[in-house]
Amino acid sequence: MTSCNDKKPQRPAGGGGRASGPIAVDGFVVSERSISENIEVPGSLLPFEETAIRSEVGGRIVQLNIVEGSVINKGTLLVKLFDEDLQAQLRKLEVQLKIKEKSEERSGELLKIQGISQQDYDLSALDVENLRADIESTKIAISKTEIRAPYTGRAGLRNVSLGAYIAPNDIITVIRQVDKLKLEFSIPEKYAKEISTGYTVSFQVDGGKSYHKAKVIATENSVDQNTRTLKVRALVDEKHPELIPGVFAKVNLELGKNTNALMVPTQSVIPTARNKQVIVIRGDSAVYAVVETGVRDSAFVHVTSGVKVGDTVVTTGLMAIRPDSKIKIARVTNKK
Repeated sequence: MTSCNDKKPQRPAGGGGRASGPIAVDGFVVSERSISENIEVPGSLLPFEETAIRSEVGGRIVQLNIVEGSVINKGTLLVKLFDEDLQAQLRKLEVQLKIKEKSEERSGELLKIQGISQQDYDLSALDVENLRADIESTKIAISKTEIRAPYTGRAGLRNVSLGAYIAPNDIITVIRQVDKLKLEFSIPEKYAKEISTGYTVSFQVDGGKSYHKAKVIATENSVDQNTRTLKVRALVDEKHPELIPGVFAKVNLELGKNTNALMVPTQSVIPTARNKQVIVIRGDSAVYAVVETGVRDSAFVHVTSGVKVGDTVVTTGLMAIRPDSKIKIARVTNKK
């Protein structure tokens, strides 16, 4: 019979042997890679130009040449207002001008023989100039009764009918230049310096199946203080049935591009209460290195400091490793 004092301490199975030998792990060699951060922001497609057509003066419509939904060329007469009173006034002024011009001509002949004074001739010439100014003013008033297309575009729905009386604040129709479109969207302020004129973006409209391109033509000159975003405007010089003014767009941006980024596998980063660490293999020993990280994807994370090109970081067996543990590399990868 053996007493309790005679029992020898039990050693954990394999504990001593494994602790004294090197730990077999997988490693990853750090190298430079090209990375970027892909973000998606909402946007809207807008006509390149959009103008609400109004009249400068009130009047009754006597001619209406707007075909809803049709393409209208620049300078086409859209609406003609009643102008018979102005036309009659113009004819009257033109007759008066002819009479005054003859009077001025006679006064000029009399002035040559000193039949009248210079003052009398100047008054006759002034009458002619006043009439010419009145005629020009009347012609301008007549031109305001003719409403023409400011540029080539597509007409929207018209809001007036033939014979209707319109006031200056009444919208007759809306013309939109749709042979090219504008894409407007906003980006977070941290990417503001990366977007400039000429930058190409990819987008997809709501419900669309194709991706389209747009080129940045301008950005707002300051960041919005409420949303902390920068407004961007891009040109869509493409014709496609999906591209309709006013539709919602999903804009895909490739920002934060870095061609010399140091990437390590996500599982090699050990989060702690105060920082993040990786285990770097130095010779045959494990060394803990504090790192700072940036962009990450499903498999890798960008390390901004703490490691350098050529370092081998441990990717397996992290929980069993202690500082200065002996390491044996079972497999090394270097995925570029």
